[in-house]
Amino acid sequence: MSAETMPPARTYLFVPGTRQERFGKALVSGADKVVLDLEDAVASDDKATARSAVAAWLGSAAPKERSRVVVRINDASSSWFAADLAALADAYGISVLLPKAESAAQIAQTRAALPGAGILALIESARGASEVNRIATAGVQRLVFGTLDFALDLDMDISTESSGLAYAASRIAIASRLADLPPPVAGVTPQIDDEARLLSDLAEARRFGFGAKLCIHPRQVQPIHAALCPSAEALDWARRVLIADAASPGAARLDGRMVDRPVVLQAQRTLALARN
Repeated sequence: MSAETMPPARTYLFVPGTRQERFGKALVSGADKVVLDLEDAVASDDKATARSAVAAWLGSAAPKERSRVVVRINDASSSWFAADLAALADAYGISVLLPKAESAAQIAQTRAALPGAGILALIESARGASEVNRIATAGVQRLVFGTLDFALDLDMDISTESSGLAYAASRIAIASRLADLPPPVAGVTPQIDDEARLLSDLAEARRFGFGAKLCIHPRQVQPIHAALCPSAEALDWARRVLIADAASPGAARLDGRMVDRPVVLQAQRTLALARN
């Protein structure tokens, strides 16, 4: 499958930039993308060490490995931003996750410094949510919702209930669609050993049109992939829809329901997800 036809990534697994021994292990964890983290997972005193470790590893990595790597750099207002960009200037084929993205100008600055990298914008503040339409059209690959930092910015408690995220989630999903981007990426579930909470968070994100999720532990990867794969019942329905439509295009009925164009497109999308 060529790069042009590869389906969007479903999982993005974080690895601290200080743990170089874990980089290769993360790549064989089953995650679609591995996020080498220079921001939240790295203490201030360790920033330079992490930056050097990530840059050195990328310099020796094969192109196929680099294509699956995303580096979360420090945000544009931080004192580490310029050094992060300089360290990654020659790292072609990777993607960069820009935290606290709040303007199209920040995207433009990052793209200019890293012409060989794709940019993912991490929306995690009220200002970022308010500017998300401009950010989405500034040349990013994908939008990502940083739910924990967003909740912190708004002094919002999402420990047991996440309805306060609905407005921002909707804006991010709609901005992605209008900019013809892949479905956005949902934030992390910090409860590593709670698969029920992980899948509940994913289901909530799917209701808003998100199509992927950030992961903080390898054991979160496979449950997400399984949940995003259509069930046997859904696949059977999709096949029957296409059979009915082929037999009577534009005038088919199935299970007492009219098979119109949106139903056919949904069936095609369901089968495509299974092939991916």
